[in-house]
Amino acid sequence: MPAPAIPAPAIPFGAKPSPPICRISGRATAARGAKFTFPKCAAQSHDPFVTLRFKPRKRGPTDVTGFGASPLPTPKDTTQPQISAQAHRHQPQCAVKSLADAPRFYAHPFDDDKLKEECGIFGVIGVSDASNFVALGLHALQHRGQEAGGIVCHHPEFGFNSIRSFGYVRDNFTSADVMETLPGPLAIGHVRYSTAGSKAAVIRDVQPFFGEFSMGGAAIAHNGNITNALALRRELIERGSIFQSSSDSECIIHLMARSLQKGIPERMEDALRRVEGAFSVVAMTRTKLIGVRDPLGVRPLVLGKVGDGWVLSSETCALDIIGAEFVREIEPGEMVVISADKGVESRHPFRPQPSKFCIFEHVYFSRPDSIIGGQSVYETRRRIGVELAREAPVEADLVCPVPDSGTPAAIGFSQESGIPYAMGIIRNQYMGRTFIEPTEQIRNMGVRLKLNVNRALIKGKRVILVDDSVVRGTTSRKIKEMILDAGAAEVHFRIASPPTAWPCFYGVDTPQREKLLAATMSEEEMRQHLNVDSLRFVSLDGLYRAAGEPDGRKNSCPQYCDACFSGEYPVEPSDMIAKGFELKTAAE
Repeated sequence: MPAPAIPAPAIPFGAKPSPPICRISGRATAARGAKFTFPKCAAQSHDPFVTLRFKPRKRGPTDVTGFGASPLPTPKDTTQPQISAQAHRHQPQCAVKSLADAPRFYAHPFDDDKLKEECGIFGVIGVSDASNFVALGLHALQHRGQEAGGIVCHHPEFGFNSIRSFGYVRDNFTSADVMETLPGPLAIGHVRYSTAGSKAAVIRDVQPFFGEFSMGGAAIAHNGNITNALALRRELIERGSIFQSSSDSECIIHLMARSLQKGIPERMEDALRRVEGAFSVVAMTRTKLIGVRDPLGVRPLVLGKVGDGWVLSSETCALDIIGAEFVREIEPGEMVVISADKGVESRHPFRPQPSKFCIFEHVYFSRPDSIIGGQSVYETRRRIGVELAREAPVEADLVCPVPDSGTPAAIGFSQESGIPYAMGIIRNQYMGRTFIEPTEQIRNMGVRLKLNVNRALIKGKRVILVDDSVVRGTTSRKIKEMILDAGAAEVHFRIASPPTAWPCFYGVDTPQREKLLAATMSEEEMRQHLNVDSLRFVSLDGLYRAAGEPDGRKNSCPQYCDACFSGEYPVEPSDMIAKGFELKTAAE
């Protein structure tokens, strides 16, 4: 049960009365709480929101926000404004600080050779303490984004409340004191790895985003990338919009604000028709939970049922953690509007198009215990290993995965080839992604902080290393050196995806094309560059067969989005083209 509202004391704060809404944002350790010491506050504001900055303890920035609180009575002494109960419960210790002082976070400080999916989204309606369910769901989706996370909730009495923090879900949303500040039967959440927006630690870019409209407030969380965001942003700014973040997702809020439609779901439809690219969206109003997928269905979104309530999630694995029943996938181009009284209403606001689901979700991004398109992700990855063994056999003594993403494919390769499977590389499970700031000496240790070779097993053996992808090749070279240092006789790489030769503009953090190894080298040149005995990638047809297409890829109309392999973009990346990016030519 949510804590009752605490009467807010009258506190000297400035020369003018405060507004009935108070926003508190800055750096704090949400999981441990904080103390409010008003005499230390140096902030004064005549804006519609009062913004206070507070000192950190150990972890990174946290933004604690109370939206739409019930208007407070006008104080008798107008020189002594009051703070809303929602804000008062957080009690931060104030100090005016700039975000430039925020600690830097190093997601993958040594492993720059992996593609990173930037977002996971989750929403719940119709259960008590919905935020607790959202926190658990985000924990299950942590693999989709480790940089930051946030939750927005709504309570009929307390209005909208929000917490956004840097770091893991486990460090920010597991304290009972914190979760008590997020009451209500409706909540959405987001975990982030930045692909659009600032690459630095900037709390304003952390989702969900909130907007106050004439018919009430709404919050939105977005997975994907808007490929015409720069053009939309310029247009909106010229028309008077004021952006609070550098994220492409904020364009949706501003487009909704300028829509002439009456209801928020209708405004969202209107806004998303202007948007290009890939998006799965979870949004909320005071009474509704909304889920939308782009017309091509590039990014995933599923519907679940928990008790009398409903759930929207990026993956099915997050349904499992809260005991929710998987109902179905949200269809490409579908919008669902869920309310307590009417249940699930389905709409199709976009022109139907052939599905172009991201095939790399099968290869790497999704958790192996999730279900995609009725298929087990684990089983798909195991079948990729089977295809690899058929397409690129080699005589060897051991098949070893590069942990952990290469494990299912290595198992499939071993089963098909008959070569024993072994854990030749051991992963340190306790090295978090936000490690110590890497000095030059620490960087020289490379992947040894994360991975270590099982020397007794490897020595004198011909080893097949199975990995999910090769991007820059830096990590692959380091792993090869570790294997050889351990005394391996031969090293053979087998990669569970085709060569990554093109950047992704649909929600994946991909280097510029010239930094992709496969963009400038042939397979043999990459083998020489990595200095291994052999290097083979699964074919594009083999990948499609593993993903449930027995006839392979239909070149005239591919069944998946595979632009990172083929260079064939289903949605033209207009912003990048304007910056000079060159699409694949007919000769390529």
